[in-house]
Amino acid sequence: MEANADYTQDATVDFRGHPALSSKTGKWKACAFLVGYEAFERMAFYGVASNLVNYLTSQLHEDTVSSVRNVNNWSGSVWITPILGACIADSYLGRFWTFTLSSLIYVLGMTLLTVAVSLKSLRPTCSNGICKKASTSQIAFFYTALYTMAIGAGGTKPNISTLGADQFDDFNPNEKELKASFFNWWMFTSFLGAFIASLGLVYIQENLGWGLGYGIPTAGLILSLLIFYIGTPIYRHKVRSTSTPARDLVRVPIAAFRNRKLQLPTDPSHLYEHNLQHYLSTGKRQFYHTPALRFLDKAAIKEDSAGSKRVPLTVTQVEGSKLIFGMALIWLVTLIPSTIWAQINTLFVKQGTTLDRNLGPHFRIPSASLGSFVTLSMLLSVPMYDRIFVPFMRQKTGHPRGITLLQRLGIGFSIQIIAIAIAYAVEVRRMHVISANHVAGPKDIVPMSIFWLMPQYVLIGIADVFNAIGLLEFFYDQSPEDMQSLGTTFFTSGIGVGNFLNSFLVTMVDKISGRGDKKSWIGDNLNDSHLDYYYGFLLVMSSINLVVFFWVSSRYIYKRESIRVKESLCVQMEGNPTLDASLSLQV
Repeated sequence: MEANADYTQDATVDFRGHPALSSKTGKWKACAFLVGYEAFERMAFYGVASNLVNYLTSQLHEDTVSSVRNVNNWSGSVWITPILGACIADSYLGRFWTFTLSSLIYVLGMTLLTVAVSLKSLRPTCSNGICKKASTSQIAFFYTALYTMAIGAGGTKPNISTLGADQFDDFNPNEKELKASFFNWWMFTSFLGAFIASLGLVYIQENLGWGLGYGIPTAGLILSLLIFYIGTPIYRHKVRSTSTPARDLVRVPIAAFRNRKLQLPTDPSHLYEHNLQHYLSTGKRQFYHTPALRFLDKAAIKEDSAGSKRVPLTVTQVEGSKLIFGMALIWLVTLIPSTIWAQINTLFVKQGTTLDRNLGPHFRIPSASLGSFVTLSMLLSVPMYDRIFVPFMRQKTGHPRGITLLQRLGIGFSIQIIAIAIAYAVEVRRMHVISANHVAGPKDIVPMSIFWLMPQYVLIGIADVFNAIGLLEFFYDQSPEDMQSLGTTFFTSGIGVGNFLNSFLVTMVDKISGRGDKKSWIGDNLNDSHLDYYYGFLLVMSSINLVVFFWVSSRYIYKRESIRVKESLCVQMEGNPTLDASLSLQV
């Protein structure tokens, strides 16, 4: 045992496939290279996303609804493609090599995008104040570049954060404590990159040129990859124990259905499971039985009960599938909050273009730069959450994280509702000012400062400290070990579907509200529309969704698994015992 004292206890390996040395690999010294990449990558992404709606309307001359829809569709694709990237990583290439190949595609997309906004031949021309519409070839090149970037993000996004979390050994108490803060500081660097993009790059794009505004983050992305590869010798890697870990999601329901006529044993210990030594020798974790989704337990009925030579699935396999199905319900109630988040880079930006953006006689604030208040509030809130809120709540509750992951989400969703309520109130005031000053023209500037929008941006930023970080940590923490890359795609896909949902809602609301001679809620001329009605609609949906979230979360059972302690080879159950006693998703 002493000869192996310096090796990690979670069966991770180094780049050469040898057991990882605890003193020379992983922890924050490895994560420093990973968070360096994340900061630059987020700067590149938000350098495009923050001002994309303005580029589409001002440079490619798309109408408001089309530009909002196209931004949402692209953003949705960026956050949905990680599902494919996670499946490839978990089943075939592993996280490191999936990230490596995908990052090259990402850089290619950013390079093509920089070319698209730099060359005059790839943009429509204007003469005497009249601008031509973008040609088919110009549109095709621009969107090819955008979606190439989305494909690349599909392989990088789910694997870089998961690789970062892998640098901490859950079987080492000291490293496990460090890991509790990992996702907070991981997202802090992500917010930092987004802050630079929304404040600096947006200004460069609108005042110094789109080519320079896209070229800088492209160069930063290339630099970030160099930073990432410098740290290669000290990264820890988890060995895939099964070739296709996600197949249990199919096998468990099929096996349970096949055994549907069999009687479940009253004692769960009579269900099929490997002995403890199997998990200790393989380095895998054993899940304990829970009362959730009891029908699936029939997949683990032992051979002698079933009268068949077919080897049953283990309780651990069944519980792993239960976790994914339980997380799917939580995922469903994150879609509406993701729709609210989608307003930051779409309607909030267009709303800002109608307001007074002058700051002194010579400086005009880009409307998309107000998004920097989202990231600034995040940057200020993360240290306060990690250093003040968590220790305070830890003393009150005794919970290692201060509050449970689902309680964290509930707080974030509640703050977000307050934000959209303020957005509704501000829009009502904007419409009142328009009416009082008779400035309903499409290019009229409403005599109302753009800083009226600041509270809704700040509150959404504070909410994200709770729900964005909480969601990423929740889906990583609750996923079976072999499916943690796939598990984190619950987080990314929720944002993606939220963008698609917002695109659908904007399109349908525009069509329904604009029927006949009626005034569209979201018209090209926001000074003669009813954006306040749309915000009111989102407020009602968010409030209903919060009630549903509270119901679903009250029935969720947290993961209960074995933790190997190397010195004594004993097993402990991980999870919150107070929550394990909840009603769960019983059938």
